[in-house]
Amino acid sequence: MELQQIQPLSFPGIDAGAPFIIAGPCSAETEQQTLDAARALSAIGVKLFRAGIWKPRTMPGGFEGVGDCGLSWLQKVKRETGMAVATEVATIDHVRAALDAGIDILWVGARTTANPFAIQDIADVLKGHDEVAVLVKNPVNPDLDLWLGALQRLLGAGITRLGAVHRGFSSAGAHMYRNDPQWHIPFELRRHAPSMTILCDPSHIGGKREFVEKLSQIALDTGFDGLMIESHCNPDQALSDSAQQITPSDLGTMLSRLVIRSGKPIEDELTLLRQQIDDCDHELLAVLARRMSVAREIGLFKKVHNLRVVQPARYQDVMKARLAEGSMLGLAESFTQQIVQAIHEESVRQQLDLLSNNNTSDKS
Repeated sequence: MELQQIQPLSFPGIDAGAPFIIAGPCSAETEQQTLDAARALSAIGVKLFRAGIWKPRTMPGGFEGVGDCGLSWLQKVKRETGMAVATEVATIDHVRAALDAGIDILWVGARTTANPFAIQDIADVLKGHDEVAVLVKNPVNPDLDLWLGALQRLLGAGITRLGAVHRGFSSAGAHMYRNDPQWHIPFELRRHAPSMTILCDPSHIGGKREFVEKLSQIALDTGFDGLMIESHCNPDQALSDSAQQITPSDLGTMLSRLVIRSGKPIEDELTLLRQQIDDCDHELLAVLARRMSVAREIGLFKKVHNLRVVQPARYQDVMKARLAEGSMLGLAESFTQQIVQAIHEESVRQQLDLLSNNNTSDKS
């Protein structure tokens, strides 16, 4: 079976064609907190409940989840609300414990997706358990092949209830969002698996609750099959990802405002191209911000060594080199010249401001 043959996921209580909404806290912290969130989400019509019980953290010492005891809390959620329950797995022990507990949906996190050895181990343990749905988040870095490879390993183990979750990609430097969306990558994944359920995780892309609604609408407008959203009854007190979680009440309001469009295929080339333009603009701004950071460091160096801010010979050499490079890349000379001039002027301005501020500080 190839990825092209993977069929959309389905769950009781969710109408065919309706967007999937998987919601719940980043972490199951206590039994009461987990049940309170599930009850509140069930009351607004959410059918799929998510909560992490094993939390892989970048640095040791933080909250790393409650562990196996949280599985009984998810079982209680199922009994009381009828919701299907989902949790993240990263090791074979996690998978075995989740299967024993009857968890309906397992998802593989971005760090695990990036590790083919870990994915193969998980796939081997899942053999013969096609009753469980498995969602694969994109890898941390923007590598489509790693994402495809993880799905293929699971499919090779006989797991056919497969889906994917787009949660954005880590990147260095300052950015508007926590993770760079790079929407063209999940769109390319769609080309390889046109019928597979692909969800968007706006919580992890945005990193802040104020971005969740905007990103959710973008996802639905561009053909994603649903959303995975972090929701906590008291998000400011959450033990993990507090800034990006929203309350069940706010989630209900948001869902009521989202526009569900019909008949708008993912293959809408203009939509895809415009989204790629947006991605390029975000990348350009991030690169410019890094360049100005280096320019400020140069400004400090010039101050220490009593050098002029503007070095005409250096500027002429840079302009000549950039014009030649731009021509090789198919850019008009006048366009390249305007861009280089504007960047140089902003670099000079920032260096002069830095020196002026330093001079003011020296006098005070």
